[in-house]
Amino acid sequence: MSRRATGTFTTTFEPLKADDDTLGRMQVHKTIEGDLVGTGRAEMLSVGTPVEGSAGYVAIDHITGTLEGLRGSFVLQHFGLMDRGSGTLTVRVVPDSGTDELTGITGTFEIDNSSDEHRYVFTYDIEPH
Repeated sequence: MSRRATGTFTTTFEPLKADDDTLGRMQVHKTIEGDLVGTGRAEMLSVGTPVEGSAGYVAIDHITGTLEGLRGSFVLQHFGLMDRGSGTLTVRVVPDSGTDELTGITGTFEIDNSSDEHRYVFTYDIEPH
């Protein structure tokens, strides 16, 4: 049975040098609060298009902390698209990326950034090994 963790997070962005002028590259630092308490460090690639409201990004996000009392780390993979203002975002745990008490974690990480405060809903399972 899936578990559900909720909370908030803040981010800071640090631009990184990109080899291609059409791509944006950032390092993202995240502070996470709620049922998941910890930090995230991601590298993100993004691209805009000449059409207003169309863009895309991908990121690999290493999360370290405590999830409902369980300590460890795991990796999230982000895939986001904006299609003329209509957005989709998929954020999933990379298979077999969990460590320590989070070994065997799987799940999806939903992000709501519709207000000043970023909120998350993390639906996850931890399979025993």
